[in-house]
Amino acid sequence: MKTGKKYADSLKLIDRTKQYDPEEAIALIKQTAKAKFDETVEISVRLGVDPRHADQQVRGTVVLPNGTGKTKTVLVIAKGPKAEEAQAAGADFVGAEDMIAKIQGGWFGFDVCIATPDMMGLVGRLGRVLGPKGLMPNPKTGTVTMDVTKAITETKAGKVEYRVDKTAIIHCPVGKASFEEQKLTENLRTLMEAIIKAKPSAAKGAYIKSAVISTTMGPGIKLNSLKF
Repeated sequence: MKTGKKYADSLKLIDRTKQYDPEEAIALIKQTAKAKFDETVEISVRLGVDPRHADQQVRGTVVLPNGTGKTKTVLVIAKGPKAEEAQAAGADFVGAEDMIAKIQGGWFGFDVCIATPDMMGLVGRLGRVLGPKGLMPNPKTGTVTMDVTKAITETKAGKVEYRVDKTAIIHCPVGKASFEEQKLTENLRTLMEAIIKAKPSAAKGAYIKSAVISTTMGPGIKLNSLKF
């Protein structure tokens, strides 16, 4: 595979046979981020689960202590006092039937959709368009709730969703390359603790099989998962 000069230079800094402690890996990550933009730092965790079985699904949300470095645009589908509460809490868009129609018309100008339970009958119509984009409100991720203030506050503060894919891997951002090392390490540890806590009882054998951290354009750095 042909790689760019910056990628090749970054690769020279990494010992591919070594599993790095979280602090070491974060220090290296900052050296490998050579793009002209502020790269996202992402972790990929391979789990010892079979995602085809419902009792081995791993999914949840966690608020990263230092945020993600990205401001999320929030849409709240609610009516009456809950719509007013959402506006007061800083939602970017608030509405009901009008927003449903807008989305049906092809509008997706938001990163997170939060809905009150009474609106799910309406929102359910959007399953086919919101589902594939990962935007469908879900009680498991705290996006179907009466506490819209909490949901908005957490989302704006840096709440991320982690979810195991068909290949038993979780991909999740832990911040930006411009973050201080300590802040990235805190975010990384917080996410890993949440994933470990979410271990399904049906999972057998080694749960965390491997973990690799990388920037948007940089090479992967293997983590010593025993350090979490």
